[in-house]
Amino acid sequence: MTPSTALPSTGRPLILGSTSPYRRELLSRLAVPFDTASPQVDETPLPGESPRTLALRLAEAKAREVARRYPQAVVIGSDQVADLAGLPLGKPGTHERAVAQLRQMSGQTVVFQTAVAVVCEATGFCQIDLAAVNVVFRPLGDAEIERYLHLEQPYDCAGSAKSEGLGIALLERIDNDDPTALVGLPLIRTCRMIRAAGVAIL
Repeated sequence: MTPSTALPSTGRPLILGSTSPYRRELLSRLAVPFDTASPQVDETPLPGESPRTLALRLAEAKAREVARRYPQAVVIGSDQVADLAGLPLGKPGTHERAVAQLRQMSGQTVVFQTAVAVVCEATGFCQIDLAAVNVVFRPLGDAEIERYLHLEQPYDCAGSAKSEGLGIALLERIDNDDPTALVGLPLIRTCRMIRAAGVAIL
Protein backbone atom coordinates (compact mmCIF):
# COMPACT_ATOMS: atom_id res chain seq x y z
CA MET A 1 0.00 0.00 0.00
CA THR A 2 1.33 3.45 -0.89
CA PRO A 3 1.42 5.67 2.22
CA SER A 4 -0.51 8.95 2.28
CA THR A 5 0.39 12.04 4.27
CA ALA A 6 -2.98 12.51 5.99
CA LEU A 7 -6.34 10.92 6.60
CA PRO A 8 -9.72 12.08 5.32
CA SER A 9 -12.07 13.84 7.71
CA THR A 10 -13.75 10.64 8.93
CA GLY A 11 -10.50 9.58 10.53
CA ARG A 12 -10.68 6.47 8.35
CA PRO A 13 -8.15 5.90 5.57
CA LEU A 14 -9.51 6.16 2.04
CA ILE A 15 -8.08 3.43 -0.18
CA LEU A 16 -8.32 3.04 -3.92
CA GLY A 17 -8.37 -0.71 -4.55
CA SER A 18 -6.57 -0.45 -7.86
CA THR A 19 -3.07 -0.14 -9.28
CA SER A 20 -4.36 1.66 -12.39
CA PRO A 21 -2.49 4.94 -12.97
CA TYR A 22 -5.60 6.27 -14.74
CA ARG A 23 -7.85 5.71 -11.73
CA ARG A 24 -5.21 7.07 -9.37
CA GLU A 25 -4.94 10.26 -11.43
CA LEU A 26 -8.71 10.67 -11.55
CA LEU A 27 -9.20 10.20 -7.80
CA SER A 28 -6.38 12.64 -7.06
CA ARG A 29 -8.51 15.38 -8.65
CA LEU A 30 -10.69 15.35 -5.54
CA ALA A 31 -7.78 16.56 -3.37
CA VAL A 32 -8.68 14.00 -0.70
CA PRO A 33 -5.69 12.01 0.64
CA PHE A 34 -5.85 8.32 -0.25
CA ASP A 35 -3.74 5.19 -0.35
CA THR A 36 -3.68 2.54 -3.06
CA ALA A 37 -3.76 -1.23 -2.69
CA SER A 38 -3.72 -3.99 -5.28
CA PRO A 39 -6.86 -6.17 -5.17
CA GLN A 40 -6.16 -9.89 -5.47
CA VAL A 41 -9.19 -10.85 -7.58
CA ASP A 42 -9.62 -13.35 -10.40
CA GLU A 43 -11.11 -11.31 -13.27
CA THR A 44 -12.16 -14.31 -15.37
CA PRO A 45 -15.78 -13.90 -16.58
CA LEU A 46 -18.27 -16.51 -15.39
CA PRO A 47 -20.00 -18.65 -18.05
CA GLY A 48 -22.71 -16.59 -19.73
CA GLU A 49 -21.94 -13.50 -17.64
CA SER A 50 -22.88 -10.22 -19.32
CA PRO A 51 -20.34 -7.38 -19.51
CA ARG A 52 -22.50 -5.25 -17.19
CA THR A 53 -22.80 -8.00 -14.58
CA LEU A 54 -19.09 -8.76 -14.87
CA ALA A 55 -18.11 -5.12 -14.26
CA LEU A 56 -20.40 -4.84 -11.23
CA ARG A 57 -19.23 -8.14 -9.75
CA LEU A 58 -15.54 -7.33 -10.14
CA ALA A 59 -15.85 -3.78 -8.77
CA GLU A 60 -17.49 -5.12 -5.62
CA ALA A 61 -15.07 -8.05 -5.36
CA LYS A 62 -12.06 -5.72 -5.59
CA ALA A 63 -13.44 -3.36 -2.94
CA ARG A 64 -14.35 -6.21 -0.57
CA GLU A 65 -11.01 -7.99 -0.98
CA VAL A 66 -9.06 -4.86 -0.05
CA ALA A 67 -11.56 -4.02 2.73
CA ARG A 68 -10.93 -7.42 4.32
CA ARG A 69 -7.26 -6.48 4.65
CA TYR A 70 -8.01 -2.93 5.83
CA PRO A 71 -11.36 -3.21 7.65
CA GLN A 72 -11.25 0.31 9.11
CA ALA A 73 -10.79 1.94 5.69
CA VAL A 74 -13.27 3.25 3.15
CA VAL A 75 -12.32 1.32 0.01
CA ILE A 76 -13.09 2.13 -3.62
CA GLY A 77 -13.15 -0.70 -6.17
CA SER A 78 -13.77 -0.22 -9.87
CA ASP A 79 -13.86 -2.24 -13.05
CA GLN A 80 -14.50 -1.49 -16.70
CA VAL A 81 -15.63 -3.90 -19.42
CA ALA A 82 -16.11 -2.89 -23.04
CA ASP A 83 -19.42 -4.31 -24.29
CA LEU A 84 -19.75 -4.96 -28.03
CA ALA A 85 -23.27 -6.29 -28.61
CA GLY A 86 -23.03 -8.35 -25.42
CA LEU A 87 -19.46 -9.53 -26.08
CA PRO A 88 -17.04 -8.47 -23.33
CA LEU A 89 -13.80 -6.92 -24.54
CA GLY A 90 -11.09 -6.67 -21.89
CA LYS A 91 -7.58 -5.24 -21.91
CA PRO A 92 -5.84 -6.50 -25.06
CA GLY A 93 -2.39 -6.91 -23.54
CA THR A 94 -0.76 -7.40 -26.94
CA HIS A 95 -0.58 -5.54 -30.23
CA GLU A 96 -2.27 -8.37 -32.10
CA ARG A 97 -5.26 -8.45 -29.76
CA ALA A 98 -5.56 -4.67 -29.90
CA VAL A 99 -5.67 -4.78 -33.70
CA ALA A 100 -8.41 -7.43 -33.54
CA GLN A 101 -10.43 -5.39 -31.03
CA LEU A 102 -10.26 -2.17 -33.04
CA ARG A 103 -11.25 -4.02 -36.21
CA GLN A 104 -14.27 -5.43 -34.34
CA MET A 105 -15.26 -2.00 -33.04
CA SER A 106 -14.80 -0.16 -36.34
CA GLY A 107 -18.09 1.57 -37.22
CA GLN A 108 -19.81 0.09 -34.15
CA THR A 109 -21.32 1.39 -30.91
CA VAL A 110 -19.49 0.02 -27.87
CA VAL A 111 -20.85 0.40 -24.34
CA PHE A 112 -18.08 0.84 -21.79
CA GLN A 113 -19.56 -0.56 -18.57
CA THR A 114 -17.71 1.18 -15.73
CA ALA A 115 -18.68 0.01 -12.27
CA VAL A 116 -17.63 1.45 -8.92
CA ALA A 117 -18.11 0.04 -5.41
CA VAL A 118 -17.41 1.66 -2.05
CA VAL A 119 -17.04 -0.61 0.99
CA CYS A 120 -16.16 -0.12 4.66
CA GLU A 121 -16.07 -3.42 6.49
CA ALA A 122 -16.02 -1.84 9.97
CA THR A 123 -19.31 -0.01 9.42
CA GLY A 124 -20.95 -2.50 7.05
CA PHE A 125 -21.18 0.18 4.35
CA CYS A 126 -21.48 -1.00 0.74
CA GLN A 127 -22.74 0.85 -2.30
CA ILE A 128 -22.31 -0.16 -5.95
CA ASP A 129 -23.16 1.78 -9.08
CA LEU A 130 -22.48 1.62 -12.80
CA ALA A 131 -21.93 4.25 -15.47
CA ALA A 132 -22.62 3.03 -18.99
CA VAL A 133 -20.83 5.09 -21.66
CA ASN A 134 -21.98 4.70 -25.27
CA VAL A 135 -19.07 5.19 -27.65
CA VAL A 136 -19.51 5.28 -31.42
CA PHE A 137 -16.36 4.35 -33.32
CA ARG A 138 -15.98 5.72 -36.82
CA PRO A 139 -15.04 3.29 -39.61
CA LEU A 140 -11.33 2.51 -39.21
CA GLY A 141 -8.86 1.35 -41.83
CA ASP A 142 -6.05 -1.05 -41.02
CA ALA A 143 -3.39 1.62 -41.62
CA GLU A 144 -5.10 3.97 -39.16
CA ILE A 145 -5.35 1.22 -36.56
CA GLU A 146 -1.66 0.36 -36.92
CA ARG A 147 -0.60 4.01 -36.77
CA TYR A 148 -2.74 4.68 -33.71
CA LEU A 149 -1.47 1.63 -31.82
CA HIS A 150 2.13 2.46 -32.68
CA LEU A 151 1.73 6.00 -31.33
CA GLU A 152 -0.31 5.37 -28.16
CA GLN A 153 0.16 1.66 -27.32
CA PRO A 154 -3.08 1.39 -25.27
CA TYR A 155 -2.58 -2.29 -24.45
CA ASP A 156 -3.63 -1.84 -20.81
CA CYS A 157 -6.97 -0.24 -21.71
CA ALA A 158 -10.28 -2.07 -22.18
CA GLY A 159 -11.25 -1.61 -25.82
CA SER A 160 -7.73 -0.71 -26.99
CA ALA A 161 -8.25 3.07 -27.05
CA LYS A 162 -7.52 6.02 -24.77
CA SER A 163 -10.25 8.60 -25.22
CA GLU A 164 -8.28 11.06 -23.09
CA GLY A 165 -5.45 10.89 -25.62
CA LEU A 166 -5.09 10.28 -29.35
CA GLY A 167 -7.84 7.65 -29.17
CA ILE A 168 -10.40 10.45 -29.38
CA ALA A 169 -9.56 10.60 -33.10
CA LEU A 170 -11.04 7.10 -33.53
CA LEU A 171 -14.48 8.18 -32.33
CA GLU A 172 -17.60 9.80 -33.73
CA ARG A 173 -19.51 10.32 -30.48
CA ILE A 174 -19.49 9.73 -26.74
CA ASP A 175 -22.74 9.69 -24.74
CA ASN A 176 -22.57 9.55 -20.94
CA ASP A 177 -23.71 11.23 -17.72
CA ASP A 178 -20.42 10.93 -15.78
CA PRO A 179 -17.59 12.44 -17.86
CA THR A 180 -14.64 10.56 -16.32
CA ALA A 181 -16.27 7.13 -16.50
CA LEU A 182 -14.73 6.30 -19.87
CA VAL A 183 -11.22 6.84 -18.46
CA GLY A 184 -11.94 4.30 -15.73
CA LEU A 185 -13.55 5.88 -12.66
CA PRO A 186 -16.93 7.71 -12.70
CA LEU A 187 -16.12 10.56 -10.32
CA ILE A 188 -19.66 11.91 -9.94
CA ARG A 189 -20.82 8.53 -8.66
CA THR A 190 -17.64 8.03 -6.65
CA CYS A 191 -18.07 11.39 -4.90
CA ARG A 192 -21.66 10.57 -3.99
CA MET A 193 -20.73 7.18 -2.58
CA ILE A 194 -17.70 8.20 -0.53
CA ARG A 195 -19.70 11.10 0.91
CA ALA A 196 -22.35 8.58 1.93
CA ALA A 197 -19.59 6.53 3.57
CA GLY A 198 -18.62 9.57 5.62
CA VAL A 199 -15.70 11.03 3.65
CA ALA A 200 -16.00 14.81 3.29
CA ILE A 201 -14.74 16.13 -0.04
CA LEU A 202 -15.43 19.86 0.37
